[in-house]
Amino acid sequence: MTDELAEAISRRRTFAIIAHPDAGKTTLTEKLLLFGGAIQLAGEVKAKKDRIQTRSDWMKIERERGISVVTSVMTFEYQGNVFNILDTPGHEDFADDTYRTLTAVDAAVMVIDAAKGIEPRTLKLFEVCRLRNIPIITFINKMDRESRDPFEILDEVEEKLALDTAPITWPIGRSKTFCGSYHLAANEVRGSDTEEHTKKVSGPEAVASRLPQNEQEAFIDELLLAREACKPYDQDMFLEGHLTPVFWGSALRNFGVRDLINALGAFAPPPRDQVADVRTVHATENKMTAFVFKIQANMDPNHRDRIAFARICSGRLERGMKARLARTGKQIGLTAPQFFFASQRQLADTAYAGDVVGIPNHGTLRIGDTLTEGEQLVFQGVPNFAPEILRRVRLEDAMKAKKLREALQQMAEEGVVQLFLPEDGSPAIVGVVGALQLDVLKERLSAEYTLPVSFEMSRFSVCRWVSADNPLDLDKFITARRGDIARDLDGDPVFLAQDSFSLRYEAERYPAIKMVAIKEYQVFKAA
Repeated sequence: MTDELAEAISRRRTFAIIAHPDAGKTTLTEKLLLFGGAIQLAGEVKAKKDRIQTRSDWMKIERERGISVVTSVMTFEYQGNVFNILDTPGHEDFADDTYRTLTAVDAAVMVIDAAKGIEPRTLKLFEVCRLRNIPIITFINKMDRESRDPFEILDEVEEKLALDTAPITWPIGRSKTFCGSYHLAANEVRGSDTEEHTKKVSGPEAVASRLPQNEQEAFIDELLLAREACKPYDQDMFLEGHLTPVFWGSALRNFGVRDLINALGAFAPPPRDQVADVRTVHATENKMTAFVFKIQANMDPNHRDRIAFARICSGRLERGMKARLARTGKQIGLTAPQFFFASQRQLADTAYAGDVVGIPNHGTLRIGDTLTEGEQLVFQGVPNFAPEILRRVRLEDAMKAKKLREALQQMAEEGVVQLFLPEDGSPAIVGVVGALQLDVLKERLSAEYTLPVSFEMSRFSVCRWVSADNPLDLDKFITARRGDIARDLDGDPVFLAQDSFSLRYEAERYPAIKMVAIKEYQVFKAA
């Protein structure tokens, strides 16, 4: 490994932003880009016509509803570090996309609404981070609105998440009197991020003087208690996932964002080692390795393009190089890798471990694919989850059935939905985690493929992937239950059941059949 490679990799910070819907996640992303110098003007999520639209929510349905429905990737430099921000969907209906995104990051920023505290979606996302040993930085947002007591919020984080908290800053005032934060270790007051915001102070009294007279004494007591009772920050505990540094602010009103971005540079780890099937891959190895965690089609409707988002795990990717696709064993050319800034892009001549690049392709790459410079290995941990809603797609124009089948396959490869083709030849069934995914599918089929569709109830509500140690047992089951069997995108058999009772009943009747709700990524066996 050269010094130049090691230095380039050490500068990378790749992180996701996770939150319950409406906690202010997309607004915070905008302000990180703004104060990181990546954009000149941040747009509000519900932007007025004369304002620029949010950079990370670029799909039409996102702009109309003011929500994130796909993961956006943004790469920029700030104070010597290269930041790769992955802004994930907060809505639970897009849990699959968020889970896959969390396989590609080294840290996460957890955004918490100061009035609501830990919400159900926050808890689920945190559990995924814990499973993957992803260290978390916490940003308590919306301190300029009615909020809960800061100690109460910290206690809730510690109790519900079993995670120690170490406040780095402390809020000065709340709601209408909120005017910034106090850096506990540096003994500095932070004002608005848009102004000269750092000022050394002599003690709690000097900080309290910024507040109305009737709040000053209580604030001094609170600050002294925070210094005395709260745990000090410990980098090792943070990296091990046992402790989270906490920052307070208001992304909308530009408070606390600079401290957060500086903390990401100082605390967040450089690219981590990644586990593959045959060994652990170290980020600083010379040979390039990468895996695909997301597919996005038609980002540019004029070109009907298809982009595979790949996390580089080791070494250096250079434009024009060839890479081995583990699933097929074939070589593919990386002729036009791209860095992304939401929907905007630029060619990536060189990218390093930790970077996320887009690889244009025409269906060659799938979610979970591994790319190497020749070594035979496959990165672990990008599974498929059994959908919770099953629907048949009804096409208004039957003459476009073939076009619909192709469009659904592309959407399934992209991860928008899962596609199941029944063995008995009946119409295709799509599976989704939540109903909002169906709205996205309908919108995109109409806008991108001119295919107006509607959805019909299926007689099935549950599906499981099926396998058996003895292939004859599996063949016997498929033959006996042919009307309830479908094939997924990879051709693997799926058992469709009317309800959970039917599923349990068939599982008891056929004990040799394994029925699983999670399908691990598999390498195709060469013929």
